[in-house]
Amino acid sequence: MDKKKLLAGMEEAARAAGRIMLEANDIEHAVHDKEGHGNFVTDYDRRVQEYLFEELGRLLPQARFIGEEEGADVFTEEDRKGYAFCIDPIDGTTNFIMGYRPSVTSIGLLLDDKPYMGIVYNPYDDMLFSAVRGEGAYLNGKRIRSSEAPLSRSLIMFGTAPYNPEKAEETFALCAQYLRRGVDLRRSGTAAWDLCSVAMGTAGLFFETRLGLWDYAAAALVAEEAGCVLTDLEGKPLRYDGPSSVLCASGGVAKGDYLPE
Repeated sequence: MDKKKLLAGMEEAARAAGRIMLEANDIEHAVHDKEGHGNFVTDYDRRVQEYLFEELGRLLPQARFIGEEEGADVFTEEDRKGYAFCIDPIDGTTNFIMGYRPSVTSIGLLLDDKPYMGIVYNPYDDMLFSAVRGEGAYLNGKRIRSSEAPLSRSLIMFGTAPYNPEKAEETFALCAQYLRRGVDLRRSGTAAWDLCSVAMGTAGLFFETRLGLWDYAAAALVAEEAGCVLTDLEGKPLRYDGPSSVLCASGGVAKGDYLPE
């Protein structure tokens, strides 16, 4: 399929998913528990995912799909061949339930186990991030670049891996460490948004001790195309075959500052 048409179709699907989020009502009666600490799903998560699977399936019939509400978070050997969509219908579901912004829709498209296209859409502020491998990162059609400021003059975004409470001690030890290096810490409740915040220069660093592939498949490409460095917390190249720790540093942050001790 033509690359421009494919990207445009993914963008339109993300915007339509955002409209579903904006039109949601009586959310508190559409909430269901999932396995794990503080892990919820709403009828709207499922509705958005079903819509995206249908629309994107029409757009690229040969693609495979992995989505958060399916439960599996590791690609099979078959998933690693050809095109595969990796989708988080509402990244920031707890934010969505509580009325705390933002929440975003994340659509990552992998090709042969590598990021190829990424879309992250925040419908509340009508902010659509997009990237194609090797072609830069964009916000509402305008090219974006990460900050050139050092970490000492940057905000640091982080996630708490809330579904994995055994990670809490490690997470907050890292918070203490990074707080000494940067201006201050921020937590939004959506990893895809945090990664895009580093991509557009709002923050200089993001870290989380464990994320599902759907949480970072799209936004990591946006950040990389904006000039960021993406690794896991051990400094190894970020993989796209299952859950991982994630570290994202803007272009101005030195390696000696972004890697944990």
